[in-house]
Amino acid sequence: MTSLAAFALASLILIAVPGPNLIYIITRSVQDGRTAGIVSALGVETGTLVHVTAAVCGLAAFIADHPLAFTALRYAGAGYLAYLGARALLHHQPAASADAGGVAGPPARRRLLRLYRDAVLVNLFNPKVALFFLAFLPQFLPTGLPPGETRARMLELGAVFLAIALTFDLCYALAGAALTSRLRGTPRRDRRLSRLTGGIYLGLTALVFL
Repeated sequence: MTSLAAFALASLILIAVPGPNLIYIITRSVQDGRTAGIVSALGVETGTLVHVTAAVCGLAAFIADHPLAFTALRYAGAGYLAYLGARALLHHQPAASADAGGVAGPPARRRLLRLYRDAVLVNLFNPKVALFFLAFLPQFLPTGLPPGETRARMLELGAVFLAIALTFDLCYALAGAALTSRLRGTPRRDRRLSRLTGGIYLGLTALVFL
């Protein structure tokens, strides 16, 4: 098995195990519909792209070597998840449209941009992801490569990981959207789902410190 094939297989196994990102995407999709779930998946993997780039450029190594930077990112991530949880608990959202894709128009587009930003920041503020790529990618590189080729190969591996992760994320977003019509539709159900969503985000906040 080539190193690229081995990396793809290892990535597939790791990504298939549900983690905070998948929980976030499913929750967002159930809460806000199919389009919101897809946008959130794109946002999460945009954050992954930044983490891969940080590992390639040495920024992840800087975070690993400076506990203060790691702690600051971790608290920023926890704070942002707590903010999302409080927002879901305090600000009830109307039910998604019949096609689970949301309504059209400028307000909806602004909301999707906000959802995309939320997803990017949720992933970006998790320093464990940066350290994961810093430790994971080099394991599948031949020894003795010059620095330029090392960076190029790491970007190649990162692109493979990103493609697999995005595929899984989109599947989970669609699966979450399929539950929307069953869980939403009446004011009472919507309030319960908003409370559940807020509780999940607060639970993810606690996971940041594990």
